[in-house]
Amino acid sequence: MSNKENSSIVASDHGEIVDSPLVKCVLCRVRIRPDASAMTFRAGGLELKEGEWVVVPTPNGKEVGQIVSKPISIQMPERCLPPEIERLATTSEIEDYYKNLEFEKEAWSICQGHIDRLGLKMKLIKVESFFDHSKIIFYYSADGRVDFRELVKSLVKDLRMRVEMRQIGIRHEAKLVGGIGCCGRELCCASFLTSFDSISIKMAKAQNLPLNPSKISGLCGRLLCCLTYEYKTYKEMSQNLPTLGKACQTPTGQGKVIRQNIFKQAVTVAMSDGSIMEYTMEELEGKKSSEGQERETASSAKESQQGQNTEKEEKKAPPKTRSRSKGRQKKRQGQKKSTGKQGQKQSKDSKKRQKKKGTGKNRQKGRNNNKKGKGQSNE
Repeated sequence: MSNKENSSIVASDHGEIVDSPLVKCVLCRVRIRPDASAMTFRAGGLELKEGEWVVVPTPNGKEVGQIVSKPISIQMPERCLPPEIERLATTSEIEDYYKNLEFEKEAWSICQGHIDRLGLKMKLIKVESFFDHSKIIFYYSADGRVDFRELVKSLVKDLRMRVEMRQIGIRHEAKLVGGIGCCGRELCCASFLTSFDSISIKMAKAQNLPLNPSKISGLCGRLLCCLTYEYKTYKEMSQNLPTLGKACQTPTGQGKVIRQNIFKQAVTVAMSDGSIMEYTMEELEGKKSSEGQERETASSAKESQQGQNTEKEEKKAPPKTRSRSKGRQKKRQGQKKSTGKQGQKQSKDSKKRQKKKGTGKNRQKGRNNNKKGKGQSNE
């Protein structure tokens, strides 16, 4: 039930743009565990209905799940297709599915008993057992590292299967446990998010949200994941707005920006007389453009007046002023020459002094040598 039609441009894993053909397929949502989020699979050649049990491939091997939504037919790029459902589940596989859920509850109680007995500082969150009972995973959270070697030995002895202990963070804990957020909907991390982006208080400030931790934090105690959804839009739309606390020139005078309305592209300004006014960016930009034109015209008028004044002064200036300017130039040149001659004289004087010093030193050396010679002859 798949026909290749048209094509679409898709980014590859390495960031390259690839022309991928569109494929017509039937998608359905399958829930593997009652407390887990549903996963998307292709129906393949099967005619499926909501509520039917199927066998699907997962990273943990084959699992049995139930279809929780009506299958839909869409077109999507070939390289983005989800895995395909293998077949319908048998009655015995459905019974094994429920037995596996009961086994996970028993494993939970056994593990929690060993944790209490050993006095380990860890919180058991979830237990997942593979459908073929080849392995069982215990998810836990702790403040630091935990030495659980004795715990694993006890669990392997009681459960008779491979045991894995996996430590997770507080945000992943909320993803596994699930819940209802402050918006009244299911938690984003438990429903559709596959990875956690970095979130900062700067995102809440950019969206003019109250900085009360109880209002911008989720059930996990961390900042809400939904703060990242509209942050880029708020950032782009607020670039043209004047910043809070800065002086702003308005059509009625100068004031101080005290509030921003990003979606209306307007700001609230406190005027010098105590009144509060709201202006849109169009009004402020119109004021700026008119002021700029006035400044340009004023500057051009000043330049033209200055040019006219200089021309008039040159015309009115008598010939004596010109001769005076020439005399000043000659005086400056004479001063430069005199300074140059003085520098040469100083250099000649310094050389003479150095020569005199050298001759004086030579005379002292000769006298010393003569004294030494006389002493040797007397001996």
